[in-house]
Amino acid sequence: MLLTPPITERVAILLRSRRSIRLESRAMRFNYKENPLMQLRGSKQAVVAGGAVLAALALAACSSSSSSSSSSSAPGATGTSTATSGGGSTSGASSASGTINGSGSTLQLTFEQAAISAFKSISPKITVNYSGVGSGTGRANLAAGTVNFAGSDSPIPATETADFKGQKVLYFPILFSPIAVTYNLSGVSNLKLTPKVIAEIFQGQIKTWNDPAIKSLNPGVNLPSTAITTAVRSDSSGTTQNFATFLQDGAGSTWTLGNASTVKWPSTAHAANGNGGVASVVKSTAGAIGYNDFATAQASGLSAALVQNKSGAFVAPSVSGASAAGDGSVVSPDLTFSAVWASGASSYPITAQSWVLVYAKQPNANDVALLKAYISYLLGDGQKLLTQIFYAPMPSSIDSKAVAQLSQITS
Repeated sequence: MLLTPPITERVAILLRSRRSIRLESRAMRFNYKENPLMQLRGSKQAVVAGGAVLAALALAACSSSSSSSSSSSAPGATGTSTATSGGGSTSGASSASGTINGSGSTLQLTFEQAAISAFKSISPKITVNYSGVGSGTGRANLAAGTVNFAGSDSPIPATETADFKGQKVLYFPILFSPIAVTYNLSGVSNLKLTPKVIAEIFQGQIKTWNDPAIKSLNPGVNLPSTAITTAVRSDSSGTTQNFATFLQDGAGSTWTLGNASTVKWPSTAHAANGNGGVASVVKSTAGAIGYNDFATAQASGLSAALVQNKSGAFVAPSVSGASAAGDGSVVSPDLTFSAVWASGASSYPITAQSWVLVYAKQPNANDVALLKAYISYLLGDGQKLLTQIFYAPMPSSIDSKAVAQLSQITS
């Protein structure tokens, strides 16, 4: 969705004040000046500037005919919104009042931050808080009753089912995200990697960048003898599970580390918390390679490899590649599915899906109203924000099923 001219002008004024922040602009590089919204992932200083852009995005997304003022805070790996006034109407607008708290996926964190900021302009009495702590911790928090909803990039595994004590959990799919294979090699762009080579790198079998297996995929590229440092997640992570599922499906028997939300990585791996932590390791370490959601990779200015897909094509992470992968998803009745290793020449092979998880049975009618209002926004006008922040929206065939499922949230 394009910004209207007045909003574009307001954003341009903000951007001119941030001339000092600029990264190299290449196919797999990100320009902070053009996309300050993404700096929300990086620093507290970015919250002030990013918040102004989020406000502009909120106005662009809402079909409001009246002006509104609002305040928000999204420090670090959290998102918080307390609306002070609002107007207009759009999907998700509600007269309910109160606070709901969520936690989980860091892959969906950028979207949560943007959506919370936009949602406050149409539901002024609702406060939404979201903390990016990893999918596994988010699910644990939901099971423990410390949050109203969880963000997760993978379904509840069998090992966690008992934690929910038989209560029905509803899955609301909200986005697709490419998982970029990010790397730090000065002077090397458009690096090509196959699932087998990626598997051997992360298992510690390929140890230097000039290994013959990598060189054969990149003829004419001056690959250094630099040692490879793998950057991986230390927390229970849906990003990890989707990445490992890709390796299991794409590399076959070469991959021996399984596909759970936690993986027993080689002792040489550098483990970090959250997508932001992995990005920091890659960015600060010459010769490093990691895996990140596309939004974080872009915000961090990281190079990303072209990964061979199921059709044999080498594809860069992109919104269009994620959409192509997601369009072919086979959806179960509970709205779980996987977009990893999808068919299609243009499909990006490491495409993750992400859900909001809630209990079908809520303790009171007000919680029902609050959750329905916010999730309705994520499934409605919130979808218009996604492509601007490097995610792909749900196809209407899946989104309509999720909207219909809102009626199952009751007290």
